[in-house]
Amino acid sequence: MNRNSAWKHRNTVIIILFIIWVTAYLDRMVMATAIPYIADEFNLTPLAMGGVMSAFFVGYALFQIPGGLLADKFGAQKVMLTGIAWWSVFTAVTGMASNLAHMLIVRVAFGVGEGIFPAASYRTISNWFPHKDRGTATGLMMSSNAFGPALAPLFVVAIMAAWGWRMVFYSLFIPGVIMCLLIWRLIPDNPAHSKGISQAELAELQADQTAQVETSHVSFWEIIKVPAVWRTFVSFFFFDITLWGFLSWLPSYLVKARGFELTKMGITASLPFFAGTAGIILFCWLSDTRFAHNRKIPVIMTQIPGAICLYLTYAVADPSLAIAFETLGGFFLFGAFGALMALPMSAISSAITGRAMGFVNMAGQTAGFLSPILIGYLVQLSGGSFGTSFACLVGATVLSVLVTMTIKEQAAEPEAAAVEEIA
Repeated sequence: MNRNSAWKHRNTVIIILFIIWVTAYLDRMVMATAIPYIADEFNLTPLAMGGVMSAFFVGYALFQIPGGLLADKFGAQKVMLTGIAWWSVFTAVTGMASNLAHMLIVRVAFGVGEGIFPAASYRTISNWFPHKDRGTATGLMMSSNAFGPALAPLFVVAIMAAWGWRMVFYSLFIPGVIMCLLIWRLIPDNPAHSKGISQAELAELQADQTAQVETSHVSFWEIIKVPAVWRTFVSFFFFDITLWGFLSWLPSYLVKARGFELTKMGITASLPFFAGTAGIILFCWLSDTRFAHNRKIPVIMTQIPGAICLYLTYAVADPSLAIAFETLGGFFLFGAFGALMALPMSAISSAITGRAMGFVNMAGQTAGFLSPILIGYLVQLSGGSFGTSFACLVGATVLSVLVTMTIKEQAAEPEAAAVEEIA
C-alpha cells in the first residue's frame, strides 16, 4: 500500500471487522430462519424452538466478560482468531445434530466462541481509531448486526431449497477460515506493527493515545461502578429483550401467523434488517456529530418510534402494511442499537474498553438468552397467538427508554471524567 495514499489503514480494519461481524451474524441468525423447518423434523413445540434459539446465548453471555479480560490481557488479535476458529467449527457441527439434546449442546458450545469475540473487536477499534471517530467506527462495525440478519433469510432459503437445512450450517465453515487469515495478516494489536499504515496516520493515533488518561490500573469491579457503564448495561438488557425477540421470532411469525411461504418469508424477513443497516450507520453518525455531548438523545428518538412500529406490525390486518411497519421497526430499533452502543464507548478509556464493553455486551446477550424462550412460552401459552409477545417487546422498549433517560454524560474529556468517577 502506498504510504502517501489518502486511504488510511484503519479503513481497512473497519471493513474487515464489518465482514467478520456479518459472518458472525449469519452463523447465529440462520437458526432463526431454519427453526420452523427444523421444528417440523424434530417435532418441536414453540417453547422448545425458543430453547434452541436461546441455547446459543448460554455460552455467548457467559463468555462476554472473560472475552474482555482476555482481550485486555493477551491482545485483541489472538482473542479474535481463537473465537472465530471455534465458532466456525461448531457452526458446521450444528448441521450434524440428530435430536433436540444434540442441538442444544452444540449451540451452547457455538456461543462460547462467539462470546469471546465482541469485546476484542471493540478493543480493536480503540487501538486503531482516535477517540473522536470511535462512535462512527462502532456504528459502521455494528451495522453488521442488521446486515447479517438481512442476508441470513436469503442465504438460508437459497441453500435450504436446494440441499436442506443441514447444508446451510456446513457451508458457513469456509468464511470463518478466510476471516482468520485476514485478521492474522492485517490487524495487529499495535498499529505501529502494520506495514500498511502511514506515518501521518500513526502519528495521529499516538497523539490521541498520549492525550488519554491512563486507567489500566483500574479494577474490573471499579469499572462497572461507573454510572455510564452500569446504566447502559441495564438499558441494553431491556432493549435486547426487544431486539432479540424480534430477530429470533420474526421468520416464525411470518410463517405461522401470517402464512407466508418459504420464499416470501425469506425476502420479507430480510427487509427490516437491510433498513436497520442504514439505521445503525445514520444514528451512530448523528451520535458523533449532532449529539456528541448528549448521545442518549438519538437512543430515545429511535426506540419510541421503533416500539410503535412493532405494535403496528402485529395490529394491522393488511400484510403489505405489516411488512412496511416491520421494515420501519427494523430501521429505528437498529438505529437505537448503534446509538446505545456509542454511549459507553465515548465515556471510557481504550485501556479498559475490553472489560467495560464485555460487561455491557453481556447484558444484551443475557437478554438474548431469555427473550426467545420468553416469546416461545408466551406464544405457546396463548395457543399460537403472538399478541402477548408483541406487547412484551413493546414494554421492554419503554423500560429501556426510561433507563436511558437517567444516563448522565460528560460534555468534555469523557475519559478523564470516567476515571474521576471511579476514583
